[in-house]
Amino acid sequence: MDSSKREVTLRFLAEPADVNFGGKVHGGAVMKWIDQAGYACAVGWSGQYCVTAYVGGIRFLKPILIGYLVEVTARVIYTGRTSMHIAVDVCAGDPRGDDHTHTTHCVIIFVAVDTQGNPVVVPSWSSLTEEDRSQEQYAKQLMKLRKSIEEEMQQHL
Repeated sequence: MDSSKREVTLRFLAEPADVNFGGKVHGGAVMKWIDQAGYACAVGWSGQYCVTAYVGGIRFLKPILIGYLVEVTARVIYTGRTSMHIAVDVCAGDPRGDDHTHTTHCVIIFVAVDTQGNPVVVPSWSSLTEEDRSQEQYAKQLMKLRKSIEEEMQQHL
């Protein structure tokens, strides 16, 4: 698989329509951008329509100000048979300067589906570098944690 399909970065300016009551970019707007970048990455990797199966551990680290240049980078960090774990990082900063701050992070799982909505096999991704191996281990650890959380939640339904 072409490794250039592994990562997508969207860039744009945070607009006044994205503001919350505190004068910063609304968390919902950030989540929308994360889903869009993740989707573009998953579709580019799989060559198929994809659906969001899970969004986990979203961390809002710093606020994004209106007028900031926003970069949302999505990268495949693990593939299953029909699913892809996509790490998404958001950075933002004043476009007049060079200082961009890491503002948000999460992992999204997408499943590739056919026209009837049935899961289809995706190309596998293999880690090549030490950083890749670290990201793959991170995805695997998150899978274990999700299983524990799901088991706990089942007890309270």
